[in-house]
Amino acid sequence: MRLLDPPQVHQWTRDEYYKMAEAGLFEGKHVELIEGRIIEMSPMGSAHATGVSLVGDALRSVIGHGFFTRSQMPLDLGDLSEPEPDLAVVTGRARDYTNAHPKTAVLIVEVSESSLDYDRTEKASLYAEAGILDYWVLNLLDRHLEVRRDPVPDRNQLYGFGYKSVTILYAGDFVSPLAVPQASIAVADLLP
Repeated sequence: MRLLDPPQVHQWTRDEYYKMAEAGLFEGKHVELIEGRIIEMSPMGSAHATGVSLVGDALRSVIGHGFFTRSQMPLDLGDLSEPEPDLAVVTGRARDYTNAHPKTAVLIVEVSESSLDYDRTEKASLYAEAGILDYWVLNLLDRHLEVRRDPVPDRNQLYGFGYKSVTILYAGDFVSPLAVPQASIAVADLLP
């Protein structure tokens, strides 16, 4: 009796992902490539859109020369992952990335409502694995900011990495990006 091989999951590469996009397979959909899987994101509600705008405005007001803020644009985290975080603060200027997406960020912010569990677990492990030192989740459901820092190996996390430090900040609190520690942002200014 011959044993059959179990079914295998195909991991899509970034090149295959781009070819599918060029062929129109994702027309009208917001998708991301995460560890070889194509993830379709939920449509953006009004509160989420407002949160993205508020966080972007707050970050641009404190991020100085040498950094810029990208909103819902790809981040190249290797051949199998190209997430599009709600906001990413990267070094340099926009024209520095004319021919390739940034490979890292000094801060990533995800605005979370329907994606809260995904952003806390899978995205957190992905960003920790990529060495992102400062990862924030603006939790619209509980109306607070979750600040994750200090990425460390953690075999209990999906991609083998997690964050050692998780701090919850509320509307009356202030937060400072690691890249600009002298800056102070009111959490209330981030919440819709």
